[in-house]
Amino acid sequence: MSTQAPVVFGTEDLLKTLCNSVSRVLTTATQQPIRYSGMVQKIGKTCLKPDIGCFVLFDGGFSGLVVLNFSAQAAMELYESYMLNMGMAREDLAVSYTSDEVSNVMGELMNQMVGDFTSRVERELQTHITQNQPKMLVINKQVTLSIGANLDNPEARRVSFFTGKSNTFYLELAVDRTEFIKIADFDTEEDRDPDALFAQAAKSGQPVQAAADGGESDNQRLLDSLGM
Repeated sequence: MSTQAPVVFGTEDLLKTLCNSVSRVLTTATQQPIRYSGMVQKIGKTCLKPDIGCFVLFDGGFSGLVVLNFSAQAAMELYESYMLNMGMAREDLAVSYTSDEVSNVMGELMNQMVGDFTSRVERELQTHITQNQPKMLVINKQVTLSIGANLDNPEARRVSFFTGKSNTFYLELAVDRTEFIKIADFDTEEDRDPDALFAQAAKSGQPVQAAADGGESDNQRLLDSLGM
């Protein structure tokens, strides 16, 4: 009698779940199609790159580091689309990607993306991970990133994303090499809808406040800690 092979969930599956969260949250927030490449790169290290780099650490059932690198054009497109979708007037928007407001909004969007990912991991893998607050940096040079990730046997991947106007940004994931093997059947909880958060914020007439402070003083402290 043949036995059914166990369901195995590995690094590429985690990456696909994360990519789906990024695409899903940004599409909802901006009302623009956000898609990602069907090809993934294996990379040796994760880096913050110009013009806006942001990262989140997570820990718990497994540890990892998520990095998003935006060009100025991609960051401004996402920022403007989100703010206009929230009901803000175009003349009230920031005009430069170096503005604290742009960093605040991008930090909040990243917080929502990784939050969606962690909730999916809990439902689909029945394990728990926690995330720290997103850190946003406006930078003009590449910074190799391995801050406190505590990865014993890391694997790193990079995926290209494309905005509605075909601007490109990049997601990088570093995670301990691990596999989840299904040993028993279980019911998956109902999927969380990101529309609820953005709809609630739209009713208030204000964008969701950033979870990470993008102010100049915090940015400088983080740059100092990186030796920049």
